[in-house]
This record gives sequence, structure tokens and C-alpha cells, in this order.
Amino acid sequence: MTLEKMYASHLYETDFYTWTQEQVNLLKTQQWNQLDTVNLIEEIETLGRRERQELRNRLGVLLGHLLKWHFQPEKRSNSWLSTIREQRVQIKLLLQDSPSLKPYLDEVFLTIYELGLALAIRETDLGEQVFPEICPYTLSETLNPEFLPNLNQLNEQQSE
Repeated sequence: MTLEKMYASHLYETDFYTWTQEQVNLLKTQQWNQLDTVNLIEEIETLGRRERQELRNRLGVLLGHLLKWHFQPEKRSNSWLSTIREQRVQIKLLLQDSPSLKPYLDEVFLTIYELGLALAIRETDLGEQVFPEICPYTLSETLNPEFLPNLNQLNEQQSE
């Protein structure tokens, strides 16, 4: 290992921001041999995982608030509505920045319902048995800025 790479590796551990700036400079000047490739690869992989995690978290919060809106109509508030809107906008922006995450969202939607369900149970006075085991909303409805569930919709769906 060269002295420069040893320094870069040390810098990665002691001053991350300076390390990033040095790596950017090395990339811009095409000094490939001086790059701290081990840590650079790790950081790039981590970025992808963070995007997926943020998408999961935002969708979980959105589903949780949709459930709260749905099953506690008497407690609906502008705060809940604001959270629903914000999560939808943030998810939309994430998908615009990284369109390749859209298939991932389709893949994990039903699993993420568990996050939303946990949030709704934790933040309401309602027991777990009140909420459906399976997500009562489609992904399309969940992301639709015009969609807000109401109890009548669920009752109609269950009687069909």
C-alpha cells in the first residue's frame, strides 16, 4: 500500500469530510492509482442501501398515517394530513432521483405495511385486531395525492 493510500485510509477514519473532498479531487484529476478504492466502494454501496432504507421508512410512515386517518376519523388533524402529503412528495422526489427504485417499491410494498401497522398501533388507542392483516390500499392508492381512505370504503370492500 502506498503512503498516499495509507494516508487516505487514515483520513477516512479521522476526517470523513476531508476524505470525501480528496477523493472527489482525485476522481476529477483522474488520479486513479491514488484513490482509496476500498473505502470508496464501501461508501457507494452504502449510498444505495440508504436510498432503499429511506424509501422504506417514508412509505412505512405514509401507510401508518393512512391507517390512523382511516381508523380514527374522529381524531383526524391537519398534522396527519400534512404528514401524508409530505411523505408522498418525498417518495415522489426519491423516485424521480432514482427511478430504478420503483420496482423495489413494488417488491416490498406489502412487507412495508408491517412498519405502517406498527406505527398506527403505537400511535393510536386501537388494538392490533382493529387493523387489517393485509394492507387495505394498493401502492397506486397509497402514492396518489388525491387518495384518503375512509371507513366506508373498507366496509364496502369487506362486504363484496
